[in-house]
Amino acid sequence: MSVAAISSPPLAVGSFLPRSPWRTGPRFSMALRSDAVSVARLLTKLRHDCATPLPVLQRVADAMSLAMRTGLAADGASGLPMIPTYVHNLPTGTEKGLFYALDVGGSNFRVLRLQLGGKEDRVISTEFDQVSIPQKLMSCTSEELFDFIALGLAKFAQKQGDEFHITPGRKREVGFTFSFPVKQTSIDSGILIKWTKGFAVSGTAGRDVVACLNEAMERQGLDMRVSALVNDAVGTLAGAVYWDNDVTAAVILGTGTNACYIEQIDAIPKLKGYHSPSGRMIISTEWGAFSNGLPLTEYDRDMDAASINPGEQIFEKTISGMYLGEIARRVLLKMAQVGGLFGNSVPQKLSKPFIIGTPDLCAMQRDQSDDLQAVGSILYDIAGIESDIYARKTVVEVCDTITERGGRLAGAGIVGILSKMEQDSKGIVFGKRAVVAVDGGLYENYPQYRAYLRDSVTELLGIENSNNLVIEHSKDGSGIGAALLAASNSMYKHDS
Repeated sequence: MSVAAISSPPLAVGSFLPRSPWRTGPRFSMALRSDAVSVARLLTKLRHDCATPLPVLQRVADAMSLAMRTGLAADGASGLPMIPTYVHNLPTGTEKGLFYALDVGGSNFRVLRLQLGGKEDRVISTEFDQVSIPQKLMSCTSEELFDFIALGLAKFAQKQGDEFHITPGRKREVGFTFSFPVKQTSIDSGILIKWTKGFAVSGTAGRDVVACLNEAMERQGLDMRVSALVNDAVGTLAGAVYWDNDVTAAVILGTGTNACYIEQIDAIPKLKGYHSPSGRMIISTEWGAFSNGLPLTEYDRDMDAASINPGEQIFEKTISGMYLGEIARRVLLKMAQVGGLFGNSVPQKLSKPFIIGTPDLCAMQRDQSDDLQAVGSILYDIAGIESDIYARKTVVEVCDTITERGGRLAGAGIVGILSKMEQDSKGIVFGKRAVVAVDGGLYENYPQYRAYLRDSVTELLGIENSNNLVIEHSKDGSGIGAALLAASNSMYKHDS
């Protein structure tokens, strides 16, 4: 199993995504029918409200930089959370030994082990497994859930093959990727703020999740300790920097979204007096909470009002995979109600929230056939919708408009982070090669989204700076990165 990240070439100027062949001009033309005027008006307004010309992108990037500074100054301020991770020892390639990773962030958890051989051999062997968490354990006690996780980790450790070996007299060490809201207190401790993603486990909120895991491992008789607690963005950065020293930031674009970057300690006022041996620390921006200057529509506002966290995570609700399909569904529902997009009746299933997923948007945008047959099939399979070519073209246009906004805003967020770093230390980013590692199913599997993201970065940075920037896909980097952080923060790292 290769753990090397797959690099994309430096950014280039120009459009990364040609318009579909059935479009004429900047947008497609269509023959009007009796109810098409209302649909056309809704589509025009959607395009207008979602528009991301360069001035809008620049406004968002500048606002992101400002929100970062505000969040670094003090907790509870009006800026981003900017959570200190206490990760200041990054992998260098010199690490040796056997290290594990545990990745808990949803209805499954992953376990992984790496045998590291130092500068010459790097990663000698890797192995991983995935375990499903039963539904009943998502609303059980803390002890029950962590005992189940520790048991899965213990079973995986017992299956250790001959190509993996631990130095005699040492405990196994594990990097713990825990992708729930946590207030980090050190490299190997963090207090759970609340459960999300459908979990309602009692007795964990307000407790150190590393202590919960360590206690469970002891109950299972597993001789292992947590050396690093990280989230998926931090793990991705660590996994990427192991192979490429020019990596400065990492972004997760999947069901949810986050970004982290390497910050200088003296640029973190709220950590005044804290000493870092390296003089730097990874900061988790929690940029899903960003909301300033975003181009929003009535559909965004309605979706937010109906969500479990109204008024929160607005950037995430605009750019991440969880929500793009739902925004499109709300647009299509109104077009069906006001303009009869799908005939005289409104398809009943179209009223069901989240029935259209972001993978459906991607699949429909990939249809290049003259009659958009795949689009018609997807609409029928999802919601029993019978559609003509006019409706299908409209659906694809809606998908493209929402995806374009999401990708371009994500790109503006990346530029906001890089610009903040550059403002503090001239030449640290734009004067040389810089790499941003990106992981997540949305970025990996949605080529149109990737293209729009790259376009916006290029527009904002210009030719010279964008030629120095590499946006690198670091597939499944968070688990490997957690194991590498366990190695770089090992209790045995100074042993000869």
